Amino acid sequence: MRYAKMAASATTPMAPSSGGSASALSMEEIRALTDLSDLEAAYSRLCAEEKAVEEELEMLLNQQCSIESKMTALHRIGPNLQLIEGDAKQLAGTITFTCNLAENVSSKVRQLDLAKNRLYQAIQRADDILDLKFCMDGVQTALRNEDYEQAAAHIHRYLSLDKSVIELSRQGREGSIIEANLELLQEAEQRLKIIVTKKFDEATRQEDLPQVERFFKIFPLLGLHEEGLSNFSEYLCKQVANKAEENLQLVMKTDMSDRRAAVIFADTLTLLFEGIARIVETHQPIVETYYGPGRLYTLIKHLQVECDRQVEKVVDKFIQQRDYHRQFQHVQNSMMRSSAVERIEPRELDPILTEVTLMNARSELYLRFIKRRIVSDFEVGDSMASEEVKQEHQKCLDKLLNNCLLSRTMQELIGYYITMEEYFMRETVNKAVAMDTCEKGQLTSSMVDDVFYIVKKCIGRALSSSSIDCLCAMINHSITELESDFGEVLCNKLKMGFPATTFQDFQRGVTSAVSLMHSSLQQGKFDTKGIESTDEAKQSFLVTLNNLEVCSENIMTLKKTLESDCAKLLQQGFGGEQAQPKIDSCLSDMAAISHKFRDLLQEGLNELTNSAIKPQVKPWINLFLSVSHNIEEEEFNDYEANDPWVQQFILNLEQQMAEFKVGLSLVIYDSLTSLMTTLIAIEMEKVVLKSTFSRLGGLQFDKELRSLIAYLTTVTTWTIRDKFARLSQMATILNLERVTEILDYWGPNSGPLTWRLTPAEVRQVLALRIDFRSEDIKRLRL
Repeated sequence: MRYAKMAASATTPMAPSSGGSASALSMEEIRALTDLSDLEAAYSRLCAEEKAVEEELEMLLNQQCSIESKMTALHRIGPNLQLIEGDAKQLAGTITFTCNLAENVSSKVRQLDLAKNRLYQAIQRADDILDLKFCMDGVQTALRNEDYEQAAAHIHRYLSLDKSVIELSRQGREGSIIEANLELLQEAEQRLKIIVTKKFDEATRQEDLPQVERFFKIFPLLGLHEEGLSNFSEYLCKQVANKAEENLQLVMKTDMSDRRAAVIFADTLTLLFEGIARIVETHQPIVETYYGPGRLYTLIKHLQVECDRQVEKVVDKFIQQRDYHRQFQHVQNSMMRSSAVERIEPRELDPILTEVTLMNARSELYLRFIKRRIVSDFEVGDSMASEEVKQEHQKCLDKLLNNCLLSRTMQELIGYYITMEEYFMRETVNKAVAMDTCEKGQLTSSMVDDVFYIVKKCIGRALSSSSIDCLCAMINHSITELESDFGEVLCNKLKMGFPATTFQDFQRGVTSAVSLMHSSLQQGKFDTKGIESTDEAKQSFLVTLNNLEVCSENIMTLKKTLESDCAKLLQQGFGGEQAQPKIDSCLSDMAAISHKFRDLLQEGLNELTNSAIKPQVKPWINLFLSVSHNIEEEEFNDYEANDPWVQQFILNLEQQMAEFKVGLSLVIYDSLTSLMTTLIAIEMEKVVLKSTFSRLGGLQFDKELRSLIAYLTTVTTWTIRDKFARLSQMATILNLERVTEILDYWGPNSGPLTWRLTPAEVRQVLALRIDFRSEDIKRLRL
């Protein structure tokens, strides 16, 4: 039966599989099969192919409805597509027609535009020819009437005509007439230039300013911008030179008793600068109006040359009259030699230094005015210029301001000034140190105020020069003076140390008493110099500490003042781009010097603590060991009535610090008290660890510690509880009733308390209690 099915299926044509995984067997291949297994395999393949064909056919039948609906929609769209095709053809025809029409219109527009341009050219040519004729007639008439402004206006119009149009006109039928007109105009131009130059020279000789300005305005109309500016500048320079010469003659006749005699050369320079500034302000509108923007630089450049000449004359007279170079040489010799005979008196330099700074300040103000005017003029002219032109103008400006003789001369004077000012400051500071005195009741000596008055005066004078380099140089010199010379004086006073503990004073008193006895026997008088020298040495040391604090504060005050003054100076436009970094560097060095004085003050306080406080405080604390804290109820009550140690210790501290409280400033005294408190806490900890305590002894120690902390809190503004934290924790441990009670305070049970003692130290303190067994202490888990 199975073989019959196979044969039947074999006779049916095989459809190809939708998957295309294998091709159908041919009839010849089926007939060639003889083995049963091959036949079964072939049958299985045919069945699988049949099943795949049936699934594919089923899927196609399922899509029949969708395909039919899409075909129906396509049939509906057909008529619309035919309408769209017709409209598209019609639109294409319209576009083609429009395109052809636009091409025809544009060609006609181009022809009209060409005709219009040629018409404009013809009109322009006709206007130029008419202008040429008008200029020729007008210039002749104006020259006959001596109306030079009108004649110059006609020449300016002629020079403004298009040369190419004139050349075309020459080639036309009226070329000979145009040629004749041009020759007449050129002759009139040359004639007018000669007349204007001659008239200008006559006006300058007669110093007729209205006529000078009249012909100065005509030069640019003839294309003679540079010549006009040059001639006008020469006239202005003569005015400046004449006025400067008059002022210099007045200087030579000035009586030395005159109120302004000390700064007469600075006043002369001021008059020179004000005169030039007035000229620039007066004539800047004329130059900008008739010569155009960017031309003011040429005028100022000529004026600056004359300014340099006159400045050189004034400075030469200043150097000669004030004997400036000789005094500078004398200062140099005085600074290099140690001989006091040849040293120049600083007071002699004071008026000269003031005048030099005033001269430089007026020069800086004048140069800043010139820079502002030129920059403003360049900005108007360079509004549409390229970056290269702007850079070239900036180079010209820098060259004019930095390389002019005025700048170089002032730099030379300031160079001499800095050396002389340094000498003035150094010598005056040395005098202030040599004349140092300390009035009774005063915490500081006189040299502090004197030295800082001198330093502020020298720096302030350098600041008044308006030169940033000069100011920075003097700040650096003042820093060196404060750090090396003046600082060395204070350091040497501290190195002498604070004399003596009480025991040493007692020994010195015995020695002095023996000396007094011998003196009374031999000379009949007493010599108390030894005792007085000790008191003086103490006062000197304490005054030096106060001096250091005041110096540090004065330096920071001076630094803040300079910051404000320098900010104002920079806002006014003085100094360049590097001015602010220079000033910041100098002021940072000044702050560093203030910190050095603070460090030196701290060293002095440490020395005072070690030499005067520690030798006395330590024995007083060691008396704690002589007071038994292994006490019972009766002794505890007796201690409460008659304190055995702490009250006397507090009294001793108060007596000892009374001397320092009177002789030191509040800030230094507070710092000293803080150091003393640290010393007491350290020494107290040592003696406590050497003592033994009972339960009541621990309570007694806690009372003593509280009394001591309460007293120290009243004598200092510093927080001292942190310094006594370890001792307070020791007192807490010594007050425990039993060993295991420490666990209520230790570890997680400590709450906000932070233990400063290590576990080993806690065990060590517990071992100080005589009633605590060592076995219980060792069993603690800390």
